[in-house]
Amino acid sequence: MRTITFPIAGMHCASCVVLNEDSLKQVKGVAEASVNFALKQATVTFDESLASEHDLHKAVHKAGYSVPIHQANSHKDSDHTSYLAAEIKPTKQRAFWALIFTTPIAAIGMLGLEFGPEIGQIMLSMWLIAIISMVVILGFGWQFHVGLFKEFRRLRPGMDSLVSLGTLSALVFSWWAVIANEPHIYFETGAIITALILLGKYFEAKSTGQASEAITKLMELGAKKAHVIRQGVEVELDIAELQIGEIVVVRPGEKIPSDGKIIEGAAAIDESMLTGESMPVDKKAEDQVFGATINTNGLIKVKIERVGANTMLAQIVKLVAEAQTKKAPIQKMADRISGIFVPIVLVIAAITAIAWYLFTGEIASAFIPAVAVLVIACPCALGLATPTAIMVGTGLGAKLGILIKNGESLERAKKIDVVVFDKTGTLTQGRPEVKYLQTIDNFDKNEFLQLVASVENASEHPVAQAVVRYASEEDKQELLPVSDFVAEAGGGVRGRVKNKLVVIGTVGYLGKRGIEIGALNTEIESRQEMGETAFAVSIDNQPAGIISVADIVKPQAKQAVAELNKLGIVSVMLSGDSKRTAEAVARELGINQVVAEVLPQDKVAKVAALQAQGKIIAFIGDGINDAPALAQADLGIAMGSGTDVAMEAGNIVLVQGNPFKAVEAIRLSKKTFRTIQQNLFWAFAYNVAAIPLAALGLLSPMIAAAAMAFSSVSVVSNSLRIRRFF
Repeated sequence: MRTITFPIAGMHCASCVVLNEDSLKQVKGVAEASVNFALKQATVTFDESLASEHDLHKAVHKAGYSVPIHQANSHKDSDHTSYLAAEIKPTKQRAFWALIFTTPIAAIGMLGLEFGPEIGQIMLSMWLIAIISMVVILGFGWQFHVGLFKEFRRLRPGMDSLVSLGTLSALVFSWWAVIANEPHIYFETGAIITALILLGKYFEAKSTGQASEAITKLMELGAKKAHVIRQGVEVELDIAELQIGEIVVVRPGEKIPSDGKIIEGAAAIDESMLTGESMPVDKKAEDQVFGATINTNGLIKVKIERVGANTMLAQIVKLVAEAQTKKAPIQKMADRISGIFVPIVLVIAAITAIAWYLFTGEIASAFIPAVAVLVIACPCALGLATPTAIMVGTGLGAKLGILIKNGESLERAKKIDVVVFDKTGTLTQGRPEVKYLQTIDNFDKNEFLQLVASVENASEHPVAQAVVRYASEEDKQELLPVSDFVAEAGGGVRGRVKNKLVVIGTVGYLGKRGIEIGALNTEIESRQEMGETAFAVSIDNQPAGIISVADIVKPQAKQAVAELNKLGIVSVMLSGDSKRTAEAVARELGINQVVAEVLPQDKVAKVAALQAQGKIIAFIGDGINDAPALAQADLGIAMGSGTDVAMEAGNIVLVQGNPFKAVEAIRLSKKTFRTIQQNLFWAFAYNVAAIPLAALGLLSPMIAAAAMAFSSVSVVSNSLRIRRFF
């Protein structure tokens, strides 16, 4: 199976979406077809052995629409974004000239002005109104009449049918009235309706462009040039010429051109575009850096490891683009409703015309409310309600380092009542760190730490390496040579430093060597109760002190759990650690429930057990070994940092390993879905309230046209409010 995305030109409303989807799904070999009205594009999954891209394009043409060839062949988000931007210009021009032509005839018609000689027994002023109205209705509004033909040919009337029938009715009726010498003329009414709807289309296109600008802004973040060392000489190249393995020089204030590893120098890197965090991150040799992040100080040399589509920025752009293309289930419902809505409106308009004619006996009295019904009912707002909110929500999420993969995730997030955290790497740093150090009075702390770290440096155990890091990075201790080093699994290590015998290990390990630690034993037990790994140290067979190590809780974890409690969401922690260690972490964070000593393969069963209780579960894990549990949960949120992010693991991906981002993701999802619900409510409410008013003759066609245009713009504007959420 292959999935492609290509633009579709000529779509005006939600009915166009249904029309194109149905046509694409009829192609043999198509497994899934989704058309996005706001982005004006289709995403199709198909079997290449049964169908081709050409077959898909033919299906779109058969439905009465077209595929811009250049954009269809490029498959680049940048080209499609340019295509959307290019569509705004002709839309603006049509609206502008329609208004210019309509203004004078509106003034003449509404003020009842008559002037000039009679030509064929018709005043010149009436000829001007009639001819200019025809130019506006048939010329500038030609797209609606072509759409009417397309929609009726496939027996699927939509927005174009309503506008075309309404304006053509005004035009035809007015010519009949002129010929029959009837007093009621509605040339300017049809022209004004056309001009107002075209103006609404322009505002709609402009607003939708603002909603979909996330991808454009993301792509603009990338560096354009790179300073590359080739044959010992630094040269400036376009970013497209950069190759894997090359060394680039990045000076203060410059963007890092692509993903790689620092090989020389140190700097504070602004990674806000990647993580949403404003504070720069200190980086040194061997640390990973990512394209489009900014070097705020220090000169560094970076060895390039990924270029083009494989970079972190490119993956984020791809993920955001996919999220904006995929539909939420609620949108599919709205599309289907709009597909049957228009035929119902046509019936209501016909009944309105007949009822008014029977009641008044006047064609003019029957004509106006029927046209108002046709115009007011255009389902544009329905088509924009969901995709615009998703575009704004996913765009804001990307800016914050929260990648929402599809619209379905938004619906799932609003129902979450239990969040299950994996402990290691999610709530904690994922590696042990020194938490406590105590020496007996007659031992110097600095010398004690130097001796212990020197011995531990000979061990590869994670706990030993935690002590070495602490001594080297925190206390800047110089490590000394070790002799006679011995390590005993499950017990401890020993060795000689500066001719002093240093023994490090459990109380039992020291006891076997005849070393009694006395009062230190109480402190060791206390540290172990707190979930730490504590061990004793003797120097020359005399108790010298203790050191405890633990997997440190992330700074934002406590805030994340507290925020979940405020939202009324229960927090649960799964851990493979001992019950004592897990409960200690849970107490520190304020987590409601703890399930300890869980094997990785058992996490899925634990999540399923909670679901069996009727709970809607969000699982937050590192996105790699937690992948099965992420898939099992109702909402999977994959934690990660840099290229370790498992893009396929969860419904939502957090670029940075910050647990509070998971809370922000849930809040953003809830806000976005609430906005979708508001949009759909007002779009439906607008039609439900306005159609009866139009049918009763309480709404003129011109006011109906303005209101219809305003409804689409208001839906998009409401979606744009999501930007102010954080």
